[in-house]
Amino acid sequence: MMRPWLLRAQQTTGAQRLSCYYPARIQYRGHRGLATAHSHHPQQQRPAHAAPPPTRNLIKGRWEPIIGLEIHAQIKSKTKLFSDGQTSFNAPTNTHVTLIDAAYPGTLPQLSQECVDLAVKTSLALDAHVYPVSSFDRKHYFYPDLPQGYQITQHYEPLAQNGKIELSPLDGLDYHLTVGIEQLQLEQDTGKSLHDVYPGLTLLDFNRAGTGLMEIVTKPDLRSSKEAGILVKKLQALLRAINSSDGNMDEGSMRCDVNVSVHEVGKAYGERCELKNLNSIKSVVDAIDAEISRQVDAYESNEPVTQETRGFDVSTGTTFRIRSKESAPDYRYMPEPDLPRLVLDLATIRALKAQLPELPDVQRERIMGQYGLSMVETRTLMGEDGMVEYFESVVSKGPSAKSVITWTIHELLGRLNTRGIKFSPEVVKAPQLGSLINCVDQGVISAKVGKTILNLMIEGDLRDAEAIVEEKGWRQMENHDELDKLCEDMMSQYQDKVKAVQKGNLGVLGFFVGQIMKQSKGRANPVVVNQILRTKMGLPGVSESVESAAAQSSSGDQGQKKKK
Repeated sequence: MMRPWLLRAQQTTGAQRLSCYYPARIQYRGHRGLATAHSHHPQQQRPAHAAPPPTRNLIKGRWEPIIGLEIHAQIKSKTKLFSDGQTSFNAPTNTHVTLIDAAYPGTLPQLSQECVDLAVKTSLALDAHVYPVSSFDRKHYFYPDLPQGYQITQHYEPLAQNGKIELSPLDGLDYHLTVGIEQLQLEQDTGKSLHDVYPGLTLLDFNRAGTGLMEIVTKPDLRSSKEAGILVKKLQALLRAINSSDGNMDEGSMRCDVNVSVHEVGKAYGERCELKNLNSIKSVVDAIDAEISRQVDAYESNEPVTQETRGFDVSTGTTFRIRSKESAPDYRYMPEPDLPRLVLDLATIRALKAQLPELPDVQRERIMGQYGLSMVETRTLMGEDGMVEYFESVVSKGPSAKSVITWTIHELLGRLNTRGIKFSPEVVKAPQLGSLINCVDQGVISAKVGKTILNLMIEGDLRDAEAIVEEKGWRQMENHDELDKLCEDMMSQYQDKVKAVQKGNLGVLGFFVGQIMKQSKGRANPVVVNQILRTKMGLPGVSESVESAAAQSSSGDQGQKKKK
């Protein structure tokens, strides 16, 4: 049975409506561009004879890849784009489906203000121009997980255009690169097809149907898989900073399609192939490399490369043909009759821009300058959600930035990775870590005991370091008489090593410090121990850092554990 509203649309001479309505839209779009100082048209294509941009990353010295990305990021909203259905991940199948999501006859979509606000913020963060007027279109195609038989999108008048993302050596690239953002548009997600539950059957889960998506389309400014991988990672960090999307590719909240073509330098551009539904940065990188290799081999063998849609087989590391590439007429785009144009006043856009948090590039420059962090340290901090805020919170408790970065990146993060635990500020709270670092820096406990306390905190001890130290009796030994006796005993036990130190082999001194630390169960003050040992062995002054000696001892212990 035909849906009533679709029947009405056909009765209003749909063919005439398309022929007379679209020129008006295109003309209006041109006015829209002039009024906002943007005259670029998203459907405008590069002429076949256009000179290529400056070459880089050539394959075999002659083949140049041309790469563009289409990234679909699920909007982190409470409800779906056109209904009040809840958004969710891993909810029981078909439990978050409204009548609108299931495309029941007579239902009408209602645009979510939250989705619009988050998309506008993302556009502004990408330095794109947000148009005060945008509109929605229907993109027709049939697939079982698309209940309406079409997708509501913004093909002709997108929300924003002409943005950019800057890549630099700070992002892991060897040079600076500006990648243009063609456009950002709002659209609805499809349901999910499940093929592996029952053999021979495809099951449908419509929980995802109608969830808001931002489609972010880059210009074809990329020339290698490395550039593409870095761009996806940077965009992921940007979306998370704005909190407009989770960007979790493994959960499907961010998916990537890649357009790849190859041509010989100085000649016309080759045919473009689209790689669909890549769900990890590694898949993006590997799929691009595989497709470039396939196209180069084809051209060198005088075989044609046709415009088509392809998939990527992770197990074989190769791409495979899915279907011929659709063009705009295949989708029969038409204006969405059930939604008015989306109109944003300038005050709203300015208010949303004022709400933007510190963006990753600005944050990176600030923390490197403010705390004197290296590029690697900064990149590690920014690579974990909430870790920069956590680091600054710990620093505010009193410890030096140098101590905090060491304990945060090397000790805390290293232990979490070993245990397979994802970083969260709730695992070891900032005040806890701050108290621990203060105890070590002030000489209340040794670094070795500090690491033991950190393990306890990770395992669930919610107390500050001071409370744990007092209960366990781990406060450092400061009594010179006790330490003097420990040193005497150790020297008498290893007289041959004492002679080695006295002959100039100062590295052996670390052995004594480590043994005394072990015998005192980490309570001996290594600075005092080092001074006593030097005095007793007749060595002038303190020329080596004890922390270095203790670190060598600690690393030696860890090496022994690994061997075991």
